[in-house]
Amino acid sequence: MATAPEFWLSGPVEGVPALLQPAAHALLQVRREVHEMMQDFPEQLLWEKPAGMASPGFHLEHIPGVVDRLMTYAKGEMLNESQMKYLQQEGVPSEEKNLRNLLMRIDEKIEEFLSCLKQTDTAMLTEERFVGRKKIPTSLGGLIFHAAEHSMRHTGQLLITTKVLQVNAGTASI
Repeated sequence: MATAPEFWLSGPVEGVPALLQPAAHALLQVRREVHEMMQDFPEQLLWEKPAGMASPGFHLEHIPGVVDRLMTYAKGEMLNESQMKYLQQEGVPSEEKNLRNLLMRIDEKIEEFLSCLKQTDTAMLTEERFVGRKKIPTSLGGLIFHAAEHSMRHTGQLLITTKVLQVNAGTASI
């Protein structure tokens, strides 16, 4: 079975401005890689923390949380109460935080972000935006780029953590 090329080698994402294609490609790659690595992952290991590292469940919860928060800041808005509660609960296991629901949330937030990218006027990429209660200055372009790179960083961490857990559990080899 042939492996699909990485998204950045697959041509433009329809409707996304050319300058924003790298962010769209990265987030689509995140979604694909997360789904692939979690396909046969034992759900009972979802909240395990090998060597004190963040659990797979944390990464699966953090990726859509970051995308959602950065999308909010990109729109020039501040986080609402629901987003603040989500942030405080990231990494805290619960019954509704099962693998299926976590993957669905990743899909939803990446789709929402792609929709925002399609509506973004690239002439505004250098416009100032603010992050958090301290209103730390950044730009619209900085927020978009950070959503992509931060999501990819956690995808890499998820890859290592899931592999370590599966090897330790005897469900995968090195």
